[in-house]
This record gives sequence, structure tokens and C-alpha cells, in this order.
Amino acid sequence: MAEKKFEKALEKLEEIVKKMEEGNMSLEESLKAFEEGIKLSRFCADKLDEAERKVDILLRDGETLHIKSFEEKDIEKSEDSA
Repeated sequence: MAEKKFEKALEKLEEIVKKMEEGNMSLEESLKAFEEGIKLSRFCADKLDEAERKVDILLRDGETLHIKSFEEKDIEKSEDSA
């Protein structure tokens, strides 16, 4: 269910961005849309952080947690190929 809420929030955020980019909104409408967009953005960021924490827990190997960020993996691959 959380995924559906996340997807809906992301869709709504994309709609808001598209409307604001068109430039046809009044100042009042723009401010209201911006406020809603910030709330949706924070909601989505929180859901992504929550998902990342769940993945971290699933990656636990016994008592040791083996976590590498995407950047670290990219650096290791480029060093290995050099």
C-alpha cells in the first residue's frame, strides 16, 4: 500500500511541476502549488529513506552490515578496470 501512495505522490508532484513550468498560474496558485509540491517531495524522500533502511537491514550478514553506496561501487569498478 505504501508503494501506491508513493507512486501517487510522485505522479501528483510531476503534475505540479508540469503546470508550474507552463507559466500560466497566478502568484497565488503558484505559491499554493509550490507548498503542495514541497510536502509531496518530503513525503517521497521519507519513503525512499525508509526503503533504503529496509534494504540495509536485508543486507545484514550475521552481525556485520555490508553496505556500499552506488558511488563506492562505481569507484571500485573503475579502479578494477584501470
